[in-house]
Amino acid sequence: MNLHEYQGKDLFSNYNLPVSKRKVVFNANDVIEACNEISGSKWVVKAQVHAGGRGKAGGVKLIETPEEGVKFARKWLGNNLITYQTDKNGQPVNAILVEEFTDIERELYLSVIIDRDSKKIVFIGSSEGGVNIEDVAKNRPEKIIYEGVLFGDSSLPDNARNIAKVLKLNESQTIQLISMVENLLRLFVEKDLSLLEINPLVITRNGDLLCLDAKVNIDSNALYRQLDLTEMNDESQQNPQEVEAAKSDLSYVSLDGNIGCMVNGAGLAMGTMDTIKYFGGNPANFLDVGGTATQERVAKAFKIILKDPDVKVVLVNIFGGIVRCDLIAEGIIAAIKGVEVNIPVIVRLEGNNSEKGSQILSKAKIKIESINNLADAAKRAVAFAK
Repeated sequence: MNLHEYQGKDLFSNYNLPVSKRKVVFNANDVIEACNEISGSKWVVKAQVHAGGRGKAGGVKLIETPEEGVKFARKWLGNNLITYQTDKNGQPVNAILVEEFTDIERELYLSVIIDRDSKKIVFIGSSEGGVNIEDVAKNRPEKIIYEGVLFGDSSLPDNARNIAKVLKLNESQTIQLISMVENLLRLFVEKDLSLLEINPLVITRNGDLLCLDAKVNIDSNALYRQLDLTEMNDESQQNPQEVEAAKSDLSYVSLDGNIGCMVNGAGLAMGTMDTIKYFGGNPANFLDVGGTATQERVAKAFKIILKDPDVKVVLVNIFGGIVRCDLIAEGIIAAIKGVEVNIPVIVRLEGNNSEKGSQILSKAKIKIESINNLADAAKRAVAFAK
C-alpha cells in the first residue's frame, strides 16, 4: 500500500525526521489560508498522486503569491496528472500540499529497502538526488552507496558515517544523518514498510538536512497490524478492478494487453502469461483465483476481467488438485451463464478428473473451447486477440 507525500511526511514528523512546514488542502480556496498559516513570501505547491515524475509533468510549482497557488489548485484538483510512472490516463488529484519554500544548497538521495539476498535492510544513498536519479543509477553507479544494516545493531552509527562519506557531508551534517538513519530504520521496522524514499534529501543554505519529499510503501501483508495506516489508503489512486479484486480476496494485477487470464495459483499464472507472450500475445492481467476455484470466485473473476474494455478473449487455466476438474468445469459454465460473457473463452483443465471436466465443457451449449494443451490454448487465445 502506498501513501501520499503529505501522509509520509506526517509519519516522518512522528519519528523526529526533519520536514518542511506544510499544510494539505482539498479545496482550491484553502490555499490562501495555508500560505498565511505557513507564513513566508514563497511557497511550493504539489499535486498529490501515487506516482513520481510530478515535477516534470507540471505537478509541482514554486509560487510567490497565494493567488498563484489557488490557480494551480484549480487547475489540478479533480483532474488527472499524467507522468512517466502512470498509465495513459494518469492519476486523479484530490489534494494539494502547500509547503514553505526551501533555499537549497545541494540535493541528495536516500532510500531504504529490504534486500532478500543479504537478508538485511539496505540504505541506498547518492550525492546526486533530484529528478534525474534514474540517470545517476544508470550512468554513474559509483555515486551510489548500498549500506546493509541490522535493526538494533550497535554499528548503525558507523553505517551512517559510511553513507555520509558518499553524500559528502561535513561533521555537523554527518551527526544529523546518524540521527536520521536511526529514526528511519525505526520507522521502517515499526510500520512494516517495504520501501521508503527521500528524493531529494536536501542540504539547506543553513547547512541542515531536510526531507523535501517522502515516498512510503507499506507491506500489504502486514496491514492487519497497521490499522492506523490502513485508514490512509486512497483507493482513487488504484486500478478499480484491483480494488474490487482485493475485496473479494482475489490476486489481480491489471496489465496493458488484450488477453484476459484466469488461473489458480500464482506460479501457474506467471507461466500462463509467459506462454501467451511466447506466442506473440499480450496478457491483460494477472489473476489468481486461488486453490479452490469455486463457482462464486470464478464468476467474480470473470466480472473483473470483463470490466477491461480491451479484453478480446479469456484464457482460463485451472489445475485441479484437491478440487476435481469436473466440479470446476460445472462452476465455469454456471459462472459464464451468470455473467453473460460475450467474448471467446478458452479453458484448459489439468489434474484431478480433467478428462471428465473437458467433456463437460465440450458438451456445454455456450461459447467455450476446451483445449487440454497449454501451448495450443495460448496459441488459440492469441489468434482470437489479433
